[in-house]
Amino acid sequence: MIQDVQVIPLTAHMDDRGYLVEIVRQAGGEEPHAVVHRFGQVYLVGDMVRGIIRAFHKHHELWDWFFISHGSAKFVLRDDRADSPTYGEMMTIIAGERNPRLIVVPPGVYHGWMSLEDDTQMISTASHSYNRANPDEVRIPPDAFGDVWTVKGK
Repeated sequence: MIQDVQVIPLTAHMDDRGYLVEIVRQAGGEEPHAVVHRFGQVYLVGDMVRGIIRAFHKHHELWDWFFISHGSAKFVLRDDRADSPTYGEMMTIIAGERNPRLIVVPPGVYHGWMSLEDDTQMISTASHSYNRANPDEVRIPPDAFGDVWTVKGK
């Protein structure tokens, strides 16, 4: 585990109409996944085919909250905070509609994801609005940490 990264199992509340999954609540709520301390924006990212890699970047101030709403994905994270007790540690997380979870990524942690199914969709909530003129991000290549994207047992 990487310090301050959270992988929070979510519950699908079902009835005869379908299901509802609470993804994110504002901090101070009663649920254990009340982790949003500041709100910037929400966006939807879709990958049309499996195997698309979107990696790697980190932020200086921005927090990310990721939820796979359709399909499934492999997330890879690496702690790049020199003052963190888990500096240099890596995590791999599999998330998807059949395994609903919220992935909380603090500033200073490189992160990326790969779609494991066609038409995978991710809902991302960010603590800050994206500044296109001066983005809060540091980008590195998808292979910067070696072969982390190969699906094992293939």
